[in-house]
Amino acid sequence: MNELLPQSLRRILQGTPELNRCYLVGGCVRDWLLGVATKDFDIEVFGISESALIQALGRWGKVDLVGRSFGVIKVGTDDGRIHDFSLPRRDSKVGIGHQGFAVEFDPAISPREAAARRDFTVNSLMWDARTGELLDFFGGAEDLRNRVLRHTSGAFPEDPLRVLRGMQFAGRFNLVAAPETIELSRGIKAAYAELAIERVREEWMKWATRSTRPSAGLEFLKQSEWLEHFPELAALVGVPQDAEWHPEGDAWVHTLHCVDALVQLPEWLEGDDELRGTLSLAVLTHDLGKATHTKPEPRNGKIRIVSPGHEAAGGPLAESFLQRIGATNEITGRVPKLVTNHMMRVTEISPRAIRRLAHRLAPTTIEQLVVVMTADAFGRPPLPKEVPASVELIRSKSARLSLQSGSPKPVLLGRHLIARGMKPGPEFGKILEAAFEAQLDGEFEDLEGATRWLEARLATGIQTPESG
Repeated sequence: MNELLPQSLRRILQGTPELNRCYLVGGCVRDWLLGVATKDFDIEVFGISESALIQALGRWGKVDLVGRSFGVIKVGTDDGRIHDFSLPRRDSKVGIGHQGFAVEFDPAISPREAAARRDFTVNSLMWDARTGELLDFFGGAEDLRNRVLRHTSGAFPEDPLRVLRGMQFAGRFNLVAAPETIELSRGIKAAYAELAIERVREEWMKWATRSTRPSAGLEFLKQSEWLEHFPELAALVGVPQDAEWHPEGDAWVHTLHCVDALVQLPEWLEGDDELRGTLSLAVLTHDLGKATHTKPEPRNGKIRIVSPGHEAAGGPLAESFLQRIGATNEITGRVPKLVTNHMMRVTEISPRAIRRLAHRLAPTTIEQLVVVMTADAFGRPPLPKEVPASVELIRSKSARLSLQSGSPKPVLLGRHLIARGMKPGPEFGKILEAAFEAQLDGEFEDLEGATRWLEARLATGIQTPESG
């Protein structure tokens, strides 16, 4: 672990006599054991008062007291880093909700007592920077090796947010919840109503942007019965699919395979948090419409399971789910558009269709849509993972039109009409709208063509979208 510590932090730990009882704690120790890179190092300090700790740390840089009420002291060092030092504390449940705790800081608390207040055993690990000793009071290292998510103590039900934290931890680290943890989570499912929507959003976004096996988190929600708090997702469970096209099982099982396939794609792996969140939530919700639009239907002498129109029906359901988890306006403005357009077929792909598709998708892009379509296609084991012909065709045609990463921009603009002596007004906007529709239909591609189009329409009378 020492080799992973920033030099400025090593200097503080080694050169501050007052820190003779301090430990790296929580996520940084867990990630170190997993071989996962980490940038955040949290240090818990025992046997020293808050005022003495502030004075000792002040020798190394600027001390930030903003976190003082939480027992956290931030130290900014000359290399631009900020290091978090905390005091051990006792939490007592005094009210409802995530914040319904009375906190008491006590430097006399033992490391074991401090570790016991953490949510899961994998987060209760402590590491002594001076001796290199790993303190593991609750079997967290073994649980990590066995990929088990287990609560640390009987205090787990006091904070319902821990269930959603369990969801994102399971997805991020491919963990399976212990039966007793599932049972405790079931027992507090009614407490979901206590959670602030901001905290719900935070856990879902960690799931969406950091998971290595997102299906593990979703399965934890299902087993703990917390999936019922997200009815749009719960409705997928048991929805039948055609066995020939979807041999993997029902719509819920298909969704699990799809989100796992997504996080293996280079576009997701190389994306920033905004892109990852958009793609993950789009793939998660892409088939929500199947819950209301699936039916048996005779085709070619056989009864087939079909879901006509599910992509259009899925858009509003995706938006409902996103609002339920408090997703940002940016995410809510993008995901439903990917959902409603994910079923484009080869027979529908023409230059006109590509232009209109790019326009419908904005502010998302065709590049993002084909990632969703690919994940959808890969989520059908044991069928081979093959990129659909429609994806390849959309890619090639959108690249030819330079529309893979953006929507068409209007060629004919207001300034062009003004240059012809036209005055802004109600008809002005209608002409520009009609021109853009003509551009999307392929009637012109450049300003010269737009000018010819305008001349012809002015001579014969422009058909606006309302009049046409």
